[in-house]
Amino acid sequence: MLTYHVVPGRYTSVDLDRLIRKGNGTAMLKTASGGTLTFAKNGQRNITVTDETGAVADISIYDVLQSNGVIYSVDRVLMAR
Repeated sequence: MLTYHVVPGRYTSVDLDRLIRKGNGTAMLKTASGGTLTFAKNGQRNITVTDETGAVADISIYDVLQSNGVIYSVDRVLMAR
């Protein structure tokens, strides 16, 4: 379950916003476990994450930069099918 919460790469909120705009409102990213998470805007600033079951999580903490990636805090557990 933990690797379903990990997207390989280094995506800041600016990167996610750019991908969402490029994808006409959504950005689908593969997780380390091979699943898919869908990112979308919820208003002007907030980004949501939808898992494969259709549950939606809000990102509550953005852009915690680390040497090996970027950490976000979400308000629910994300699940794969």
